[in-house]
Amino acid sequence: MKDLFGQAKTYLCVCLLLLIVSCNHKPEEYNSITNFSDKINKLYISHLSNAIDNLDRMKGKTIKEQQKIYVLARKAFKLSEPVLAFSDKDNYKSLNAPNIIGVHGEASNDTRIVNPIGFQVIEELIYEDNINKEFLKRGIRVTSARLKLMRKNVAIKLKAHHIIWLIRDQITRIATTGITGFDSPVLNQSLLESTYTYKTLLDIILINKEKFTSKVLFNKFEAAIIAAQKDLDYDFDTFDRFNFIKKHTNTQLKLLVEVQKDWKVKFPFEMALSNNMTTLFSSKALNLNYFSDHLSDTTQLAAKIVLGKQLFNDKSLSKNYNMACATCHVKDLAFTDGRRVFDKNQTRNSPTLTYSSYQRSFFMDARAGSLEGQVIGVVENHNEFNMSMDSVVQRVSKNKEYKKSLANLYGSKRINFNIRHAIASYIRTLNTFNSKFDKNMRAEEETLSADEKQGFNLFMGKALCASCHFAPIFNGTVPPNYNDTEIEFIGVPASIDTVNAKISTDLGRYNVYKTNERKHFFKTPTVRNIAKTAPYMHNGVYKTLNEVMGFYNKGGGAGLGFHNEYQTLPFDSLSLSTKEISQVIDFMKTLTDE
Repeated sequence: MKDLFGQAKTYLCVCLLLLIVSCNHKPEEYNSITNFSDKINKLYISHLSNAIDNLDRMKGKTIKEQQKIYVLARKAFKLSEPVLAFSDKDNYKSLNAPNIIGVHGEASNDTRIVNPIGFQVIEELIYEDNINKEFLKRGIRVTSARLKLMRKNVAIKLKAHHIIWLIRDQITRIATTGITGFDSPVLNQSLLESTYTYKTLLDIILINKEKFTSKVLFNKFEAAIIAAQKDLDYDFDTFDRFNFIKKHTNTQLKLLVEVQKDWKVKFPFEMALSNNMTTLFSSKALNLNYFSDHLSDTTQLAAKIVLGKQLFNDKSLSKNYNMACATCHVKDLAFTDGRRVFDKNQTRNSPTLTYSSYQRSFFMDARAGSLEGQVIGVVENHNEFNMSMDSVVQRVSKNKEYKKSLANLYGSKRINFNIRHAIASYIRTLNTFNSKFDKNMRAEEETLSADEKQGFNLFMGKALCASCHFAPIFNGTVPPNYNDTEIEFIGVPASIDTVNAKISTDLGRYNVYKTNERKHFFKTPTVRNIAKTAPYMHNGVYKTLNEVMGFYNKGGGAGLGFHNEYQTLPFDSLSLSTKEISQVIDFMKTLTDE
């Protein structure tokens, strides 16, 4: 859950984007924008209308007939996805949400439990063995009503940079969620549906054909999309996602950078995805500033990072001078502690700090909204630093070198925040993207074995790992917008005893706001550097990756007999073979940074 500052920064970015999309037209540009936008509006409205018409046609039909019509409605929705997801993010998120209740307003003490709506909900309801016809009828009606309201208010005006952003978002969405089964839980039509979204990208490119000064470039880009569509005509479980991303996604992203140069696009700012990204698997792919605290100042950043590293390793920040950040986040262990037995003061496994900057919430229960906010939690925890931030400020200020550095780098204001910002700035450097897997994805080397590649394909497909651990960070922050880091109920046990299994007593997110529907929910961490970060899970219950995979293969907590309506795993069991489990582990080990 974002803290107040995190929310403010997100809202500011969204407001700026809306202002630029809706207003900010120079008079001489308006006619051109309107012509292109009118065509895109018309295309978008036609897809919304087809989705609405098919949903409305389901009324009064038999279940078999409804199932056939639903597929057509879903197709129209996916055809609308590139424009809808870019121009109306909240409605897209609602209409494409999993069939899991939503909890909103926890941080403002206005907790609301919201029943999900949309296509995933309908899909699950309409293919159940025992169909609840009233729930299904409501799901169809509410989804249709939402789409009608959206259609009534369509007024999209897009400049060239919006078109580039929209296309880049969709290329990324296809690679990170579209081909993973993320939003097709029953029908497993993710690959086919990705061809629909590519179809809309082709239509948008064609609408903007006259923007191209290079006909050769237009033809290349068009051909690249068509080639990707053809390769998606494949079985879900055996689809080669590794080569698809390497061959198609990377090519499309590189061509898109050429397109923006050809169009002479000038970006007003940068969103989560870097404006010049050419691959997902690079430190240049994501804009770190987008994930930073809204007060973050990158002036003299290199020197601030040096200061942050010193503070990170300094035990004088704790009450008894016996603990630093580095005490529980050891560099050689990918910044975890590696403890297999907790002491009386430790109840949770220390997660890796590598790639932690690409999150929207921090701590396993997601109680902090920024790295700067996380520092406060550590300082004030009685079992950790056991200090107040005011006391930390006093100690730091007594150190002449620290005092001088803070004054030179930040000035004399906001010392409390500046200390935290320096530490956070150092942590934000722990994202090297130099693993064996990254280098192979960037075609810098060809060293992956067949089993390692197949492990990635399983991770992204049949094993459904990537439906929670999203590439390229392989954590719970949802691409391509990266506005939310998901928390999940997977049913982690208290011990490895599978005969008399009991769920972990740690209530996770519930302990933050006492929301019953959030008992046993925990943040989804990255699996990067997982070979170095044992033991696993929030309580360190599993010592090996084989044990972790065995837990998931059984269906998580449900497979151990923990029946809870809020479990978020999208499967009962995975039915992976011993070899397939070994291949997934082989892949995960390739995510170890050098």
